[in-house]
This record gives sequence, C-alpha cells and structure tokens, in this order.
Amino acid sequence: MNLPNKLTISRIILTFVIIFVLLFPIDATGIEIPRLFIDEAIVIDLRYIIAGILFIIASITDFLDGKIARKYNMVTDLGKMLDSIADKILVNAVLIILASSGFISPIIPVVIIVRDSIVNSIKMVAGNKGEVVAAIPSGKIKAACLMIGIVLTLFYNLPFEIWNIKVSDALLIIACVFAIISAVQYYNMNKKYIFEK
Repeated sequence: MNLPNKLTISRIILTFVIIFVLLFPIDATGIEIPRLFIDEAIVIDLRYIIAGILFIIASITDFLDGKIARKYNMVTDLGKMLDSIADKILVNAVLIILASSGFISPIIPVVIIVRDSIVNSIKMVAGNKGEVVAAIPSGKIKAACLMIGIVLTLFYNLPFEIWNIKVSDALLIIACVFAIISAVQYYNMNKKYIFEK
C-alpha cells in the first residue's frame, strides 16, 4: 500500500463523507444548519459549501496520486483500479445528489454515467487485447469542465450568481458535449479491437 494508493483510498473515504454531509437528514435531529442570505435572493445551505470544500480536497488527491505514482515509478494495477473507482464514485455520486436536489438537470448525470460506462467497456476490450487506451484531449476537457462545474454548483455558482451568469450550468453542459465527443472518439480509435475476431 504505497502513498498514491493511500491518497486514492482517502478520496474514496472523503466521497462517503461528502455523501453523508449532503444526504444526512440533519433537520430531523433537531439541529439547525445556519443559512446565509446574499442579496436577499440567494439562500445558501452551508452543507453544500462544506461538501464543496471536501470535493476540492478530494480532487486535489486525484491530481496528486497520479503525479506521485508516475514521478516515483509507483504505478500499480491496484492503483489504476482504485483510482478509476474513486473518480467514478466521487463525480457520479455528487452529480446524482445535485440532480435529485434540483440543482442540475438529471440529463447531466445520465450522460456522464452512460459515457463512462461505454468508454470503460471500450478500454476493457482493448486492454484484454494488449492495447493501452490513453486519455485523449476531449476527455481531459470533459473532466476539467465537470470538476469546476460541480465545485461552482456546490458553491451556488458564486460569485457569478450575483450577476445572474450561469457559469456552473454552462460548464456542466460543455462537459456533457465533450463527454459525447470523447466517447465517439474512443469508439472510432478502438473499434478494430471491438469487432476483431
């Protein structure tokens, strides 16, 4: 269990803490969570701010574990598997919660989850035939827009919401567009392995 794998496991643990913070019915316990009011129009539930901070920390561990593993030659099959699982749990869980809470359209988690399922299947087929499927630029753009869009959504799209500029929504829509583009590109690049006898 090397350092990168420990960071990945910490990301999985943080994900469950985020889920707990967002879903635990604190009001039912009689504890009142303070709410902030901005311009008398924006009401902020501090649970989402806390979840946003934890999401940023989890995202930093995602950056660090890969960088450390590559720099110090600590890449392992376990690490690759854990990293993929941690990423999917973190992003997909938060997207589903945001959709169920009415913060974002349900189509966003549907597109992202379906895309990830297709791409992971393509990578698995290619991997079984000895081919390594590297990340492509459109996939990286999708990931960046998705992470920033989620953070902004958890932070109530502030400060842009004050001027009624929906930056968080725009980033999530762009992420969905690049999710579809990257899925098509992954398919075109690897279809020879899919249909190979």
